[in-house]
Amino acid sequence: MQDAQPPTGPAGPAVNRRTALKAGAAVAAAAATLETVGSLAFTPHRAGAAGAVTPSAITPNLPEIQFDIGPFLGGGAHAVQTINGVQVQFGPVFTVFSTYSLSRTPNRADQAEMARALDTLENTFAFSPSGLFTFVSYGVPYFNRLPAGLVAAAVPRLSKDNNRFVLEEAIASPTDVRANAPDIVKQRFNVPVRIETNGVLFTLRSDSQAILNNALAWLNGSNSLNGRAVRSPAFGGLLRNTSNRVMFQQNGLPKQVANQNNLPFRNFINPQSPMWMGFADQQTNSSGPASICTFIGNASDPGRTTARSGDYFDRGSIQHLSHVLMDMMQFFDIPDGSTTPGDDGVFTERVQYMFTSPPINRGNADQLTNGGGPAFLPNNFRGTGEALKTAQGIGTDIDPETGQGERRIGHEAALQRFSRAADGTPIHIRMDGAGFDNMDVPGGGNLAKLQFTVFVPTADFFALMRRNGASLDLQNQFDIDEDENGLERFLTTTRRQNFLVPPRRHRAFPLVEFT
Repeated sequence: MQDAQPPTGPAGPAVNRRTALKAGAAVAAAAATLETVGSLAFTPHRAGAAGAVTPSAITPNLPEIQFDIGPFLGGGAHAVQTINGVQVQFGPVFTVFSTYSLSRTPNRADQAEMARALDTLENTFAFSPSGLFTFVSYGVPYFNRLPAGLVAAAVPRLSKDNNRFVLEEAIASPTDVRANAPDIVKQRFNVPVRIETNGVLFTLRSDSQAILNNALAWLNGSNSLNGRAVRSPAFGGLLRNTSNRVMFQQNGLPKQVANQNNLPFRNFINPQSPMWMGFADQQTNSSGPASICTFIGNASDPGRTTARSGDYFDRGSIQHLSHVLMDMMQFFDIPDGSTTPGDDGVFTERVQYMFTSPPINRGNADQLTNGGGPAFLPNNFRGTGEALKTAQGIGTDIDPETGQGERRIGHEAALQRFSRAADGTPIHIRMDGAGFDNMDVPGGGNLAKLQFTVFVPTADFFALMRRNGASLDLQNQFDIDEDENGLERFLTTTRRQNFLVPPRRHRAFPLVEFT
């Protein structure tokens, strides 16, 4: 349970700035962000995790699906709790997405060293929120370095098209800024999307910012782990750290960061929300079980790929990573130099942009202060046709000017056009949260971010889900004003990439043993 506790300060091994700087500028930047946000966070009280393991007993008990950490989060029913009648589950407070490029093709010695590094982390820190969760995944550039025939034989393909692999490089979303879409223009942040070319992605998660700092610095050459001298991975220049992105999620933490940095929209963020936009994104019914995200699927959604149980990548998955700038001034309808939101920034408008129309909650009499309404609202699945219905003005509030239902599309309704199995189970696990740094920010300076990652069964699945989430087809078909279509105008995605998450047994440089 993530009950509110007073700030406890950093927990875990100390990492000084000199150690972080020795590990690289990107590591030092992440350390600075973690220290700043960590000073405002509290250490969650979590009851004993059902199945949580200590460093001395890790190997036989850890999940084959790397990101299947629900049973290890602690708390009753694996940390599921009810807030304002909504069931939610919180992951670790902090996450670092650490990306790396490859200077050469990994060999078997590198594979053994990667296995040693991952085992060392898990033998040092408990596999729990108070310790460390580590996932590792691999981009298209990694697989392009391996023999083509080996990759072709091992990587699953789409059942609907055997000429396509489950792993394909990310593509721009319909609403991403890019040269070949001159009509896509954002109000403040017109940064073109970049499809990244990283070879390896480490996803590190913990309630302790100190442990994350320590683990990240160790991976990048500090030779110090949990207060002891431990040799860092010796890859001989194989990996170059290209970015470290810090994500945080905890009730009220975005509001505290906004207050500390005197952000102009600080008074309008809900003090209970774990997300910048004031609405929680941790509803249990918004994500499927880990098994549905794998290449073999589960009973709710089987047969999406050619993978079969026992195959090399059977319980693997696709991880999409995005980096998103958020225009919070536009979201709260605050003109430059003003601290008073306009009519588009009231709670009843914002809740429709996030969910669906009409508003699932009308909020408070004061529609602005502290968000103007509750942060925890149910993300109910109303069928794949909900966005189509509201786009036509069916069942929505009456527009006083036309006397007809307002034509608009909510973000969640749009995503649900293509994200669920036939029985309604989500075919994804979204693992997103707040960020606050200067990466890709025009002119520099820290900015509110959405650090976004999602686990899905195929790259094609995510591309289709993102296309439906943008819903430009419905916007154009029914002549809907851009200002009535979800969240797209508030978000500028500057980076995208897809990665393949192998099963745990093959997480150390997969397929290299056959080269």
